[in-house]
Order: sequence, then structure tokens, then C-alpha cells
Amino acid sequence: MESFFGTVKEECVYRHTERPRSEARQTIFEYLEVFDNRTRRHWALDQVSPVIYEQKAKENAQADS
Repeated sequence: MESFFGTVKEECVYRHTERPRSEARQTIFEYLEVFDNRTRRHWALDQVSPVIYEQKAKENAQADS
């Protein structure tokens, strides 16, 4: 978790300083939901995004049943 939050801070928070809290929240939400979950490849997930990994897991579960 510490590594994850360190990455969020490095790639998102520290690059966008001195803004209103609501704007910062939106920036962090967009980073997490749009980039990290849908685009960014994760080493622990066989180099695919969490969304793709979840889709593959559902497809495999359906194929097994």
C-alpha cells in the first residue's frame, strides 16, 4: 500500500500543486479511475490493467462453469 500511495503522490499529487481541494479530488479520482484502473499495466496482474484482469477472470470463471 505504501508503494501504491507513493506512486499516486509522485505521478499525480506533486505535479499539481496549489489548487482547490475539490479540484485536487477530481484530479486524483481521474488518475485512479481512468489511468490506473483502465490503462496502466500492473506487474502483479500479468502486465495488464485491473479492468482487463477482472474481465479475463470473469471469462475464465464462466468458461469453467
